[in-house]
Amino acid sequence: MALLEDIRQAVIDGNAKATVAKVEEGLAAGLDANRILNDALISGMQEVGRLFEEGEYFVPEMLIAARAMTAALKILRPLLAAQGVRALGKIAIGTVQGDLHDIGKSLVIMMLEGAGFEIVDLGIDVPAERFIEAARGGAQIVAMSALLTTTMTNMKTVIDALKAENVRDQVRVLIGGAPITQSYADEIGADGYAPDATSAVRVAQSLLGEAG
Repeated sequence: MALLEDIRQAVIDGNAKATVAKVEEGLAAGLDANRILNDALISGMQEVGRLFEEGEYFVPEMLIAARAMTAALKILRPLLAAQGVRALGKIAIGTVQGDLHDIGKSLVIMMLEGAGFEIVDLGIDVPAERFIEAARGGAQIVAMSALLTTTMTNMKTVIDALKAENVRDQVRVLIGGAPITQSYADEIGADGYAPDATSAVRVAQSLLGEAG
């Protein structure tokens, strides 16, 4: 349908105003909210992810596309909830204790939301106790971000705390951030590592597939 393609293209272009207007037009025309989510918003963000991976888009383009998608999601969320549409899974995400960086985490959150996940944003400078609470609160994935080599060691602190509190087996642990590598993820016992926001979506989907 032309309206769905218009919404999808508006997301790819990062045009929040057009995205919202077209979503409202689609709903008024009787389009199903879940169809708009899957065939326009998620499809659009998948294309944005592809363009990023191929080097045609960079972080600024991803951010404006994600903001356009987020603006549309605000309209759709109540409708999706009323329809009983379930999220792909629940992810609690935060920047580890001692680290105040937020931009990378915010982009990951927007991409994960765009892919259909329910997100609990724990914020920045998050102590291990908050991650444990999130795990006990039903999060299926605990995601941690760090931008500093001096704070990345706190990821291991969180994993050790999850073990000590007997909740490590309940959740998958996903880590990322500038100084993080796959070898570090393996070393500290994380379940997944994502070098950027688009791969975070794929890794999260894979981790929940394994969990299921």
